[in-house]
Amino acid sequence: MPDSNVTLEHVARLAGVSKVTVSKVLNNTGRISEDTRKRVLEAARQLGYVANTAARSLRGRPTQILGMVIPELISPYFAEVARAAADAASRQGYDLALFTTSRDPKRERERVGALLGGLADGLIIVVPIGAAGFLADLERSRAPVVLINHFGASTHLPVVRADSFQGSLAAVEHLLSLGHRRIGFVTGAAHSSQAAERYRAYQACMVAAGLWDEALVRPGDFTQRRGFEAGLELLSLPDPPTAIFAASDLTAFGVIDAARAKGLRVPEDLSVVGFDDIPAAAHAHPSLTSVAHPIQAMAQAAVDLFLKARAGQTVRDTLIEFPSRLVVRASSGPAPRRWP
Repeated sequence: MPDSNVTLEHVARLAGVSKVTVSKVLNNTGRISEDTRKRVLEAARQLGYVANTAARSLRGRPTQILGMVIPELISPYFAEVARAAADAASRQGYDLALFTTSRDPKRERERVGALLGGLADGLIIVVPIGAAGFLADLERSRAPVVLINHFGASTHLPVVRADSFQGSLAAVEHLLSLGHRRIGFVTGAAHSSQAAERYRAYQACMVAAGLWDEALVRPGDFTQRRGFEAGLELLSLPDPPTAIFAASDLTAFGVIDAARAKGLRVPEDLSVVGFDDIPAAAHAHPSLTSVAHPIQAMAQAAVDLFLKARAGQTVRDTLIEFPSRLVVRASSGPAPRRWP
């Protein structure tokens, strides 16, 4: 079990190096061999070491850097969150240091340890994927840490998130109101708590309408490629859907590609709805109906919570949840009277 009193000396002893070497690795300074760096990071991970940034600030000047850890930059949604956070931080005199995890829990812990080891004055983690124990370590560290879009394990850390459940309900109800009864769904990544919320809403809505059919659900991973594959699978069913709700806009674009490959028109033959309302959604052909999150407001709220924590104000157990909003565009229309 990680100990909140773990120090550089403990990490150095386990790694078989000096405290100076541990400090250099965690602060990413000096010339350290790759083998030594990995050994130190693994020791820090095993011990649950997270530097106490608050204590460090008492010994030296603040860095005026706010760290941010996101799963990946290839996602337009995460790129928008990072851009909005950078703007909000800049207005308060902070630069944003951005690290990615490639959705790897071990890499997430390493990046967080490096940022809180002296590279930054605090941290925003977007869609954290670490286990409950990792979040508990962050709580004990007393460092200013804010989570964005966390729906997983219970935590006392401050959380800013946007609704996924009600927005997904609105998406499916929109398609039902257009007369669709065979509505397919392409899920998000299996590890994503947001994806679970979107699937739960889709299932609840279809069950309530008496239309639940598990054959209309295909696993996804938020990517366009998987959206294309899942779209082809759904559209090849003996009784294919007349509408498909996708757990992300990129996935929805893949579904539209699949419809075109099958010779179908959107929305005349197939309606498609996405989630995230990334900038490309409004400019696609046809423009994509999507569920929007207020990313600018979310980023500002996260930076404000960081600043409050940095100033010594209590933000423990704070939850700020923003509503989502269905944006209806050209990709959704009335159900076709018959399949062509």
